[in-house]
Amino acid sequence: MSDIAAQSGTGPGVDKKGIWGWMLFDWAAQPFHTLLLTFFFARYFTTEVAPDPATGQTWWAIMLTVTGLTIAFLSPILGAIADATGPRKPWIAMFALLCIAGCVFLWNAVPGGGGIVFWILVAFGLGMIGVEFAAVFNNAYLPELAPRDSMGSLSGNGWALGYLGGVVALFVVLLFMVESSPGSGHTLVGIAPVFGLDGVERGGERATGVLTALWLAVFIIPFFLFTPDTPKRVRIEGAIRKGLADLGRTLRRLPSNRSMFAYLGSSMFYRDALNGLYGFGGVYAGGVLKWEPTQLGLFGILAALTGALGAWLGGRLDDRFGPKPVVTVSIVFLTIVSFMIVTTDRDTLLLMSIEPGEGMFTAPDILFYICGAVIGAAGGSLQAASRTLLVDQAEEGRMTEAFGLYALSGKATSFLAPALIAFSTGVVAQGMLGLGGDDAQRLGISPIVLLFIVGLVLLAWVQQKPGARGG
Repeated sequence: MSDIAAQSGTGPGVDKKGIWGWMLFDWAAQPFHTLLLTFFFARYFTTEVAPDPATGQTWWAIMLTVTGLTIAFLSPILGAIADATGPRKPWIAMFALLCIAGCVFLWNAVPGGGGIVFWILVAFGLGMIGVEFAAVFNNAYLPELAPRDSMGSLSGNGWALGYLGGVVALFVVLLFMVESSPGSGHTLVGIAPVFGLDGVERGGERATGVLTALWLAVFIIPFFLFTPDTPKRVRIEGAIRKGLADLGRTLRRLPSNRSMFAYLGSSMFYRDALNGLYGFGGVYAGGVLKWEPTQLGLFGILAALTGALGAWLGGRLDDRFGPKPVVTVSIVFLTIVSFMIVTTDRDTLLLMSIEPGEGMFTAPDILFYICGAVIGAAGGSLQAASRTLLVDQAEEGRMTEAFGLYALSGKATSFLAPALIAFSTGVVAQGMLGLGGDDAQRLGISPIVLLFIVGLVLLAWVQQKPGARGG
């Protein structure tokens, strides 16, 4: 990774420090997704804070639904206003602070909830709103930092650096913060959790929120110091009216731009499915496979490492073939893996009944680790190529608005995966079919497969620019 900036093809007037500052945003923001959303806190909340895993999965899905709708409604509006005013850093600073505040509050999530379960969910939702909005404005810098023929590498390098940041954060948690198993009194390397983190009160899992906040606060600094901002254009008073007017015109013209319209629709479904995998993978593993934090952490390290490799490789394939083939192949792999996951539990392997095994590496465990590696690699390449495919659809000078619409397409139905999971788990499985435990959770996450398939079908109408080497 030492030559990342040198290979990125910097744009005029943007030096290597500016490129590195932009890429370090992904490093700074990734622990929110890795530690909190995917592996540690989500699993901890549903299994230890909520009354039971199935109820916890339903509550978690409702929280993600409300959060996704909020992001969907506001992202294109704020993006249009930012394009009208110019500078994006003040927006990123504001939303980073919101994320930091929400993450710090998660320390209060004691086992059993302590009577503030609702506020824990609110705090997590605010943190997610903050990190997602900050990413909207950060993504919009991409076409200003690299020429089109190396934009895929830059996007892939940023995602790869982010995944590596997630790996480092996972190692910190596993080696120094959480007990290797509840009640053991020591971490994976045989030492007591640092700072006197109490295993009984699950201090290690609760402290992942504080670590995420500190990580973001420290590693986002180079972005503010070295990455150049867009010059100021108009005063904020007029910018709101102008931004909303521009957004209205864009939305009215959108159906006539068939490629952009199809891409926003496609990404709306496949990114929703991917977020469903990220958001409920740890919840599923904790509830159905009965994984402990150490197993989830190892799973997370594997997925993050393959995610970094996938993002790096996907960026280079993007430069060679264009982003659309990379996105297509990634979705195919993710669809297959999603089916494998929902057909496996302790007693079942790919719909076949098996004898339950013992230990950390039974057949279902090994299959889930393999699936995690594929999810990491395919998800990393998918996200990296998706940014450049969006640039191919956007109008020059309206990039933040375009990424706001991209966030809208990713969040307009972001309620769909968690809502379908909540409905499938709580209403269909537990209510109508009378299922419980593992069976309810397995049926609950099955809609993810369908969402990937819909996204893949809509991708057929998406065009990439002839300047992209696959175009």
